[in-house]
Amino acid sequence: MIGAGHHEAQGAFRALADPTRRDILLMLSREDMTIGEVVERFDITRAAVKKHLTILEEGALISVHASGRERINRLEPLGLKTATDWLNYFNQFWDERLQALQIAVEKEEKEKAKKK
Repeated sequence: MIGAGHHEAQGAFRALADPTRRDILLMLSREDMTIGEVVERFDITRAAVKKHLTILEEGALISVHASGRERINRLEPLGLKTATDWLNYFNQFWDERLQALQIAVEKEEKEKAKKK
């Protein structure tokens, strides 16, 4: 049931709502990066990048690890799984509707064939 993961998914969806954060996730899917490395790729302030990274971390989509004086940001694929699982719950509704559409189309085709 979707209720159990609802609260975990809420943080992930909040994090995914922003296009800059989605871009950051794409970059982190290719390699772990420091805040400075992320800042270099965007035309926004370091403070803005830090805020985006914090929201991604709160949504459990990234983790931050200390390496000397640097903080390394790493994608956490399991955090994305929470959001994916929540969305996948609704696939059954699409499957049911598509099956109903297929049945209706086939029925209409049979009726047309009888009239010929």
